[in-house]
Amino acid sequence: MEENTPRQRESISLTPMANGLENMGAEFLENLEEGQPPDSNWSPAEGGGSWSKERPKPLSRWRSLQPAIRARHFCKEHARLFHWILTGLLCTAFTAFLLIACLLDFQRALALFVLTCVMLTFLAYSLVKRILGPKLMRWVRPLGNSRLNLWFKRALALAALLGLVLWLILDTSQRPEQLVSFAGICIFILLLFACSKHHHAVSWRAVFWGLGLQFALGLFVIRTEPGFIAFQWLGDQIQIFLSYTEEGSIFVFGEALVKDVFAFQVLPIIVFFSCVMSVLYYVGLMQWVILKTEAPLLIRPYLADMTLSEVHVVMTGGYATIAGSMLGAYISFGVDAASLIAASVMAAPCALALSKLVYPEVEESKFRSEEGVKLTYGDAQNVLEAASSGASISVKVIANIAANLIAFLAALAFINAALSWLGGMVDIQGLSFELICSYVLRPVAFMMGVAWEDCSVVAELLGTKLFLNEFVAYQELSQYKQRRLAGAEEWVGDRKQWISIRAEILTTFALCGFANFSSIGIMLGGLTSLVPQRKSDFSQIVLRALFTGACVSLVNACVAGILYVPREAEVDCVSLLNTTLSSSSFEVYQCCREAFQSTSPNFSAEALGNCCRFYNHTTCA
Repeated sequence: MEENTPRQRESISLTPMANGLENMGAEFLENLEEGQPPDSNWSPAEGGGSWSKERPKPLSRWRSLQPAIRARHFCKEHARLFHWILTGLLCTAFTAFLLIACLLDFQRALALFVLTCVMLTFLAYSLVKRILGPKLMRWVRPLGNSRLNLWFKRALALAALLGLVLWLILDTSQRPEQLVSFAGICIFILLLFACSKHHHAVSWRAVFWGLGLQFALGLFVIRTEPGFIAFQWLGDQIQIFLSYTEEGSIFVFGEALVKDVFAFQVLPIIVFFSCVMSVLYYVGLMQWVILKTEAPLLIRPYLADMTLSEVHVVMTGGYATIAGSMLGAYISFGVDAASLIAASVMAAPCALALSKLVYPEVEESKFRSEEGVKLTYGDAQNVLEAASSGASISVKVIANIAANLIAFLAALAFINAALSWLGGMVDIQGLSFELICSYVLRPVAFMMGVAWEDCSVVAELLGTKLFLNEFVAYQELSQYKQRRLAGAEEWVGDRKQWISIRAEILTTFALCGFANFSSIGIMLGGLTSLVPQRKSDFSQIVLRALFTGACVSLVNACVAGILYVPREAEVDCVSLLNTTLSSSSFEVYQCCREAFQSTSPNFSAEALGNCCRFYNHTTCA
């Protein structure tokens, strides 16, 4: 035992030595950064180093590293300065680019100019809020309960009401159908108020503020030229951006499958979109956007302590909007991208307003401040890992979509077969789920402002969205749009083949939401997995939130119906029909219908001959 003891004491652990070497190396580098030369007599006996007195340390080699270390130390000390210099150079370069683009063709650069102004507005607001926010709040707070402030708010509300009435009178004088959409908004609000949980507690100020903000956003996007051009440009850029998915899809699946098979056309877009979103989260851009829009991703840490009214807001917001990856898929169908983006933006304030109308706040909220709201940047270590993880996550989403499409479309086919069988017993031919929806929901479509002849088709799409999902509804809407653009006959027998452009736009707004009966389980499962102890609360209000979310999309469509104006360019039908036409189109169909009904000699025999090549009419006989 005594002999073994010294040996055990002499045994050396590598871990402390390694740690010692690391610590000595770090200390040595710190000395070099501070400009202190290392001790030439330093030895393992004194400090545990790697050379001794018998072997002098090569100081010249370490001195050669000093300029690089000093440069690194200088960069560390002035990192903030370098950051501002780089930011200034990039901003200067962008300003020069924007200036040159505006000077060359301002109309072409108008969309970029508007987006730049919007971004500068956000930055200026953040800067003013950070610098002057506390001072302004100290000045405004004493006026918060004054009678002058109360009368000022009442006067402002009265002015807004009078302005709205005057605008409606002047604007609807040429397009009376807009009044139908306005009446639809009033009816939906009255219906939601009748279904309110606490009628006496409704904050009409919050309701009208939300609806006013929705109307202002719609006015900017739909009516103003800069807003319309900006969103149209944004939609076009998204379409171009998503088209790059074809490169990866063709490489993996082959061009034939990508061109002909629906699953290989649309579903890969979700992979690409998820990959891009993951990268944007990694670099921090999406966190900035989320903090500006108060997206539902913020609610996870606070869900357990939310009041029922706040939970209702969260559910309604989820039902009234669509996921970003789904947005990309619907755009790939051919649905109007600008209308989809506008509907998503306008739905946020409307969802808050109508949610507070249906389920007003009667409890004391624990969340009165935005302080402490933090968003994670994810677990990815670099951009490549973020892109890879985003693409991997989307596989589950794609499988879920594909499974739901197979199940729902199969169930729809079975329901239609059963209804047709039952209808045949009582001599009702062609009874189907779509036919029932076209009658039951036709008044709803009419209240949106859709022309009566298009209401049956729009009602079918609303029923498909409510009882199945919006994915199937948007796919069917895209088929109607494709037939219109191809110049198909408007009626085949008693079946309408396409709907007007106005009806397409309003339907795009009405379908933009997650509110369908099949999503109840998804909503409950998602929230319950976050806070299991509140399952009973979620189950209590989920149907009310579903109804409110569906009404948000319909009110959104009504606002679009008030604001929509035709923007299609006038077509010179005489010139168009007198040229050689290789295929039909919507413009050709309109001109041919005008030619068939016209008795004017402006349409020559050649023009009528061109029309008779594509359409059957008594004139052709």
